[in-house]
Amino acid sequence: MLQVDRLRIETPGDKAHKAAVLVNDVSFTLCRGEVLGLIGESGAGKSTIGLAVMGYTRPGCAITGGQLLFDGRDIRTMSSEERRALRGRNVAYVAQSAAASFNPSRTLMQQVCEIPQALGLTSRAEDRARAIALFRELDLPDPEHFGDRYPHQVSGGQLQRAMAAMAMAARPDIIVFDEPTTALDVTTQVEVLASFRKLIREHGTAAIYITHDLAVVAQIADDIMVLRHGNMVEHGLCDDILQRPQQDYTRRLVADRAQRDAAATVGDGETLLEVSNVTASYSALSRVVDDVSLSLKRGDTLAVVGESGSGKSTMARVIVGLLARESGELRFEGKTLSPQLVDRSREERRRIQMIYQSPDVALNPNQTLLEIIGRPVQFYFNRSRAQVRERVLELLRMMDLPESFIDRRPSELSGGQKQRVGIARALAAEPDLIICDEITSALDQLVGEELLKLLKQLQDRLGLAYLFITHDIGTVRRIANKVVVMRAGKLVAGGATETVFSPPMHPYTELLLSSVPQMRSDWLDEVLARGKPESHAA
Repeated sequence: MLQVDRLRIETPGDKAHKAAVLVNDVSFTLCRGEVLGLIGESGAGKSTIGLAVMGYTRPGCAITGGQLLFDGRDIRTMSSEERRALRGRNVAYVAQSAAASFNPSRTLMQQVCEIPQALGLTSRAEDRARAIALFRELDLPDPEHFGDRYPHQVSGGQLQRAMAAMAMAARPDIIVFDEPTTALDVTTQVEVLASFRKLIREHGTAAIYITHDLAVVAQIADDIMVLRHGNMVEHGLCDDILQRPQQDYTRRLVADRAQRDAAATVGDGETLLEVSNVTASYSALSRVVDDVSLSLKRGDTLAVVGESGSGKSTMARVIVGLLARESGELRFEGKTLSPQLVDRSREERRRIQMIYQSPDVALNPNQTLLEIIGRPVQFYFNRSRAQVRERVLELLRMMDLPESFIDRRPSELSGGQKQRVGIARALAAEPDLIICDEITSALDQLVGEELLKLLKQLQDRLGLAYLFITHDIGTVRRIANKVVVMRAGKLVAGGATETVFSPPMHPYTELLLSSVPQMRSDWLDEVLARGKPESHAA
């Protein structure tokens, strides 16, 4: 169905930026019903290749060589009208960041049905019935009425699955999945992966599956291509890549994923944050955080785990003052914090910073990195322009980003690079507590590991405390000395990490651990054979 031959994609360069090769001489074929997994670090060219399959490149980029043959026709030579007809009907795309991809002013049903209606494939009634069936297949709550909601009324994991339904609506020949399970908790991820695989097998749909998690791609891909700096490092059958990697870079990826259960230890200090019997909701009918209590000491890393909709991110919003609590108390170094951010002092705001899950919606697209990272430096410390620039350069180096990026805007960066900018912005305020909301979810394994090491070094040097929201149990074990497990707004388990994750465990904790993908291709089959995991999402 698809033949990519010696694909080359470049940025031409200008006075501000040098020319760069993003994809260099990459070739592969894709047959009906086949899944190709693309693995590689941030900026390796994975998403660039996925977009090129639709005849699309990001602004400032161009396909400068090779062929992209869909069903024997070169996508590069198609007219703009022919490419538009190709997108959605023949080739669909599931983006990494659902929050940045949906129209906030239209319902989910309107957006899921948009492509088949625009193409005139079926009637409105048939489109709606198809959408409801997809909602049910993707294990979304109340599928008959789920589509009546707006994007802001559902959780991040639910929105990601809604995007998958939108891509599937027109029954495309090829689907490009760009990190589709990044925002999903482990139990939901099992269901979504199973749904994707079932769709591909039953309908003969081909797919390109982009991810940085080898254990995830092992459950769905037939072949795996490993990319680095735009070049193909290794390409082969899934089991061969996982069990018998030939290249050093691939061996490092496999070894890192296999060693993700090393335990972390962090020394305790004075109590920094106390959360006592806090309750919060978005409406009178929906209590999202229900009587939650926890504490965090200087030097602690407290992980908060749970399914999508369990209240993890909402709890973080309450702590930073973005959502006022209904009851309960927050104390920082013994002093009560006002429920709303606007009522807190500048110093209180500086000392608690948050790094958001989706950098696409957290970074101002019209500002350069100098402005984005430099703003807290100027706001909290009143530095001169030269001092601000020097501090931003220092933070870029700390994040392993080139100093030349200082004049770039977010649209000129990869997803992982944008996430590192969000981390640098938080560090610019020199806080005591950093709330990390799924901050490694957009990063490849090796970069994510380096980031975790950096956070640990900063913690040791500065005595930072972290509240780490994640669905990656391996990350929890590596970085967190304490963990709490949330379900439907309540804490169901909590304590030292090794205690919470060791038998006897709370049944829900046991479910989470059993849903963590293992790096072998038959793992998902074994999980499904044991029976469909019970859904606990709110």
